[in-house]
Amino acid sequence: MMSDVVIDYEKEHFPIGKPTVAQLIQLSLDEKNMSQKQLASEIGVSPSRISDYVSGRAEPTLKIARLLCMTLGITPSAMLGY
Repeated sequence: MMSDVVIDYEKEHFPIGKPTVAQLIQLSLDEKNMSQKQLASEIGVSPSRISDYVSGRAEPTLKIARLLCMTLGITPSAMLGY
C-alpha cells in the first residue's frame, strides 16, 4: 500500500516527460559509444546536420528519422513521440 502512495505522489509532483528527438538521439549515441561524426557517416548526412538534430535546432525528415531509428535502435513510436 505504501508503494502505491509513493507512486501516486511521484506521478503528481515529479512527472517524467517523454524525451525529445534530440534527447533520444543523444542518449542512443551515448549508449552505443558512437560519435556524431560516425553517425553522420553511417546515415549519409553532414556532421553539422547531426549536431543540429542533437541540439534541437532542426528536426529530421521522415527519411532521416527512419535511418536514425534503424542505425541507433530507436523505436519509431519513440521517435514520433508516442
